[in-house]
Amino acid sequence: MPLFCLAQNVMTPELLWKLGRLNAIGVSKDKKYVVYAVSTPDVAQNKSFTKTYRLPIDGGMPETISNADTLVFNNHISADGKWKLSDSDVKIMNVYSSDFYPDLTKSNVQVYNSLLYRHWDTWEDGKFSHIFLSAPDGSNKKDLMQSQPYDCPQKPFGGDEDYLFNPDGKHVVYVTKQKQGTDYAVSTNTDLFEYTIETGETKNLTEGMMGYDVNPSYNKKEELAWLTMKRDGYEADKQDLVVSDGITKMNLTAGRDDINVESFKWSDDDKNIYFIAPVDGTLQLFEVNYPGKTKMAAVIHQITKGEFDVSGIVGETNNTLFVTRTDFNHAAEIYALDVKSGNMKQFTHINDSTYNTLALCSWQKRYVTTTDNKKMLVWVVLPPNFDATKKYPTLLYCQGGPQSALTQFYSFRWNFQLIASNGYVIVAPCRRGMPGFGTKWNEDVSKDWGGQVLKDYLSAIDDASTLAFVDTSRRGCVGASFGGFSVFALEGMHNHRFKTFIAHDGVFDFRSMYGTTDEIWFENWEKGGAYWQLDNAVVQRSFSQSPSNFVQNWDTPIMIFQGGRDYRVPIEQGQQAFQAAQLKGIKSRFVFLPDENHWVLKAQDAIVWQHEFFKWLDETLK
Repeated sequence: MPLFCLAQNVMTPELLWKLGRLNAIGVSKDKKYVVYAVSTPDVAQNKSFTKTYRLPIDGGMPETISNADTLVFNNHISADGKWKLSDSDVKIMNVYSSDFYPDLTKSNVQVYNSLLYRHWDTWEDGKFSHIFLSAPDGSNKKDLMQSQPYDCPQKPFGGDEDYLFNPDGKHVVYVTKQKQGTDYAVSTNTDLFEYTIETGETKNLTEGMMGYDVNPSYNKKEELAWLTMKRDGYEADKQDLVVSDGITKMNLTAGRDDINVESFKWSDDDKNIYFIAPVDGTLQLFEVNYPGKTKMAAVIHQITKGEFDVSGIVGETNNTLFVTRTDFNHAAEIYALDVKSGNMKQFTHINDSTYNTLALCSWQKRYVTTTDNKKMLVWVVLPPNFDATKKYPTLLYCQGGPQSALTQFYSFRWNFQLIASNGYVIVAPCRRGMPGFGTKWNEDVSKDWGGQVLKDYLSAIDDASTLAFVDTSRRGCVGASFGGFSVFALEGMHNHRFKTFIAHDGVFDFRSMYGTTDEIWFENWEKGGAYWQLDNAVVQRSFSQSPSNFVQNWDTPIMIFQGGRDYRVPIEQGQQAFQAAQLKGIKSRFVFLPDENHWVLKAQDAIVWQHEFFKWLDETLK
């Protein structure tokens, strides 16, 4: 638990949006510098400005640079320097009326014959992201995907990590899902493809591996590692680390039920791989050896331990590994880690001057017995300058996902430091559906959204309510996405525990969600199939758990945030919930963000979001 700061200032929305946001780039090729970028929001201009730095490993001050691409290893440049890789959009499909009827210049029509006609926050425009091979000056440009209707980088979140040269520069490996339209919308089966520059031949390296295969990375011996999931259609399946020597594949983490790999990086000596995985409400760094052809078992070793998240792996020099780290009080900074001892020392100090002026929050780690007699970790976050003799309004925080780890993250919206600094105790349970507690715990939410997971939430708030400093007359419940669903569901069954609710982009009605969301594979897996499958008992039980089926029990004030460009949890979900609350005469508020997607990314929108959040709590809880 962190020590209290003697300063009296506390975090505010405006201060939160002045913090620098770190993006670690890597260790320089000469091993003399760590290279990183810092993005700083400018609220007045409603955008952010980014500067790139190099910081000497042996000590010194950061220096602003403009040549980061030349300082760090670039796997988008071939080993001989003859070729480079890039990506850009290619128009392949006709969508707009102007494509079909060029003489009707004032028409504004879009025509679709299949799903996925919109994805995340963007309507399908007939363009696909493709990889291009060219000379360094951009000449002799060649589309490696040959005008096929597939994407690389993968949309909506893929980047240039989706493709790379192999070490000899003769092949390119890239990630794509060779499916289109409705077939794409119901599958998660991405594969790794290898393109041979000399012959133009492409082959599937992960043929028969049916789930996600992503994040390819070579070591210098041309051994290829990547992340894989087994089952098609299950986007939150256990994610394992696989290595291929070109002949055989070895799953290095399959034997550990508690390991769900989030990211990884080869060690400099190519013998081991560092990876990050959730553990008991935190993200920690592990090391695993690659036995190669020795047929020995891989050995996994946990390097770091503590109440913090190791959120990223930057690079290595000698026995020092540079990683990024966060906790509930601190945004990401780079730390130097001794891989033998596990000791860490802060390396960058982007936001120290701000944090040094603040009274920080503290927290307790509790283990609660659930209704089915399991142990559940619950974070209890306490306000700055906490006084155990006082009583505090208390918020149950419901995490999204549903299979999303609740760890020592630092969010710029659901910021525990900011919420606690406004005088609230936060109860944040690692309920059913979270990795880091074994595969069964993670999977027990699927096809049962209205079951044990909701009991877990109530177990958490009931346990916290036994604490002397929790004011049981001032309890609220908040959350986004699956957490927003949880808010809607608990509104119908909380038995007067809560005095107020806040939901952001939550799922309210399962049928309309199935009919309007983008990635159908998610709904098919989580609900067990389509609602019209009347003879499927699992499906019918799932759809019977829709919060819209229990609105008759709603009687508590509720505020609903909804993004206008959220096509994952579309606008009608928030609209239906607000309309139901209003027609029942319940104090309610609808905060519509027309330009935001599932998140809130624009600085001024985000500050409005924060102020509306706390204004509602002031009205209904304090």
